[in-house]
This record gives sequence, C-alpha cells and structure tokens, in this order.
Amino acid sequence: MMNKCMSGNEAVAYALMQINPDVMGAFPITPSTEIPEYFANYVANGQVNTEYVTVESEHSSMSVCIAAQAAGARSVCATSSCGLALMYELLYVAASCRLPITLACVNRALSGPININHDYSDSMGARDAGWIQIYAENNQEAYDNFIMAMPIGESPSIRLPVMTCMDGFITSHAVENIELLDTDVVRNFVGEYKPENYLLKKENPLAVGPYDISAYYMEHKVQEAESMKAAKARIKEVAARFAKISGRSYSLFEEYRMEDAQYAIVLMGSTAGTAKAAVDKLRQEGVKAGLIKIRVFRPFPGEELAQALANTRAVAVMDKSEGFSGNGGPLFTETRSALYDLKDRPYLIDIVFGLGGRDIKIEDIEKVFLRLANIAASGELGPVYTHLGQRSKEDVK
Repeated sequence: MMNKCMSGNEAVAYALMQINPDVMGAFPITPSTEIPEYFANYVANGQVNTEYVTVESEHSSMSVCIAAQAAGARSVCATSSCGLALMYELLYVAASCRLPITLACVNRALSGPININHDYSDSMGARDAGWIQIYAENNQEAYDNFIMAMPIGESPSIRLPVMTCMDGFITSHAVENIELLDTDVVRNFVGEYKPENYLLKKENPLAVGPYDISAYYMEHKVQEAESMKAAKARIKEVAARFAKISGRSYSLFEEYRMEDAQYAIVLMGSTAGTAKAAVDKLRQEGVKAGLIKIRVFRPFPGEELAQALANTRAVAVMDKSEGFSGNGGPLFTETRSALYDLKDRPYLIDIVFGLGGRDIKIEDIEKVFLRLANIAASGELGPVYTHLGQRSKEDVK
C-alpha cells in the first residue's frame, strides 16, 4: 500500500488503471471530465490495454459500453448531470440486458436552471433504472467503491450495472490523502471478467436486446428485480473480502454514534462529514444524537435501516435532491416506507437542502437536531416536508 494526495476524480481514474478494463466509452462533462482525462494518459502511456473510444455524446458512450459488454468485454465510463440524463434510455437497456457495466457518476445538479454544482438530482432521476447505486462520503470511499463495484455487478447471481457516485466539486476535486492498494492486489481482487454468455461466444450464439413480447417481458423484469434484491448480500460479501485486503470496512450504510441515539439524521455523501462534527458537538453537550449515512441506495436497505432506527424517538431525513412529489425527496420516501412496519415508529420529517451546491454548516445540522428534540418533547411534528437554507422572498429583493 501507499499513501498519496489525490482528488476524487484522480483516485477513480487510478482505480480504473489498476483494474485495466477492456473498453472505455469516453465523453467529457463537468465535473467528471477529469476521470477520462486522467485515464487517457494511462492509455497513452501504455499502462493499460483498454480500448479508449471517444464518442460524440454521452448517449454514445453508453452505447459503446453496452455493445462491448455484450460482446464479453469489461466496460466502463464516467459522466455527470445532463450527461447521465442523455444516457437515460440506455441505462434501462444496460440493466435489462443484464450487462454489468461500471459507471462513475460525479453528481451534479440537473438542469434547469443550468447549474454545475453538487446535488443528487442526476442519479436520483435514474434511481429506478435497474442500476446498483453506491455513494461515497470522501475520496477514499470513491476509490474503494469503484474497486468493489465490479465483483458486485459481475457476480453470476447479480449481473447488473453499477453506478458509483461521488459529490461533484466536493469529493471530485478536493484533494485528500488516500491509501492506495497495490495494483496486483486490486487486479487479483477484481479478477477477470468471465461472462457465461456473450455475443462473440461461437459455441452459443445469442441476441442481446431483442424485442421482448408480453409473454416473456414480465418474467425477465422479475428476474432483474430478484437480482437487485440479491445484491444486498453480494455487496456485503464483497465488502468483507475488501476489508481483508484494505483494513477498511463497509456495509450498506454507516451508523455513527447510534448505539443509544434518541435523535438521528439519515443522509448521503460528503454532508456526513459535516453532520458527524455536529453530532460530536451535541454529544459533548449531552444530546443523544446520531446519524446514518446511506452508502447503498439501490438496492435500498429498508429492513436494515428500520432496525437501526427502531429505538430512536425522532428522525430527520436529509435529501440533497428535490422529488417534486409534494411529499418530500427520494431518500425520505424510501426511509418512510422502510419504517412503516415498525410497531413503534419514531417521528419522521424530511428536510431538502443543498440544492445546486447550496452550503450547509455544522450549526445548520445542530438546528435540525434541536427541531427533533422539540418534536420528541411535544409530540407535534409541524410541517413534515421542508427546505433548509433557502432565502426568503424578502432576502432576494
């Protein structure tokens, strides 16, 4: 192992180099552009044997990945925001064809209005496309998650594409000290891609992506859904293997100071670092605060999350994307559903924050916990679905 200061984008590109994929479909979009840029240097220097395909759009980059993966080649790409939206049709194709492509999604607000900063509106827009989604808090996790993605998605019992997500301009561009694994260790861990069936297998000719009539379509969708459910166990298996080579432990989510927490927040990504600082401060003041950082959003760890929150009194879900349902964001929807079957449910509210890169501070998180304490004391929820950090009409004038 070695320690090196890297941005998140550079760390993911380095992981790509260590894995040495067969094909990359490359098209730039802020803030993921650096990933194919860094990786292009590895290709040019002969450090990988990857076929690097430059294309005219993100739709085409995913098309390249689908064709290559269907032919039996391990395929990767990276994108953000409107790039992911342009792939929308093909995200469903990749998942339904059971092609375990790995995509680095550097999360950025989805237009409009046009904004290049971070929230989760891009990947949340694709949350039901059939892709496994794994989110990183920091650069180390971004690197680690990408290495774990292929053994997860390529497992014969899963065969689903994997989207590893990190926060645009926060995780992607900030430079942190990262512990890198040796390249031979990474390649041994990931292994070779050995699909059972593929287009170039002459012993067993097949078609990929044919018209699926109603007599068969639903059966295939059920198989896809069952594989997504099975992915939870596979994610934990791969994480246990990864801990043995790295010393770093991961699961479906991280519990932080939850052992006796009365008040908890549920969130994703880099905001967890700010929230942990707030929890530590409140603990010093005698407040039994805790947090859960969702790492795996698809498949959603509903039963496990309900168990982790079962003994809390009040919970705030913090969504860094707007659901436009009139009832809260996507993380809240999933969490609320997960808690429904609890005999004694905690009070639950949703707070949408940070849209388009709006900053959130430790004191903002403290205010959320203060609201939870007041809810638990009074039994009055107030508005269940609110926004945090936006200016009022008077402020804008």
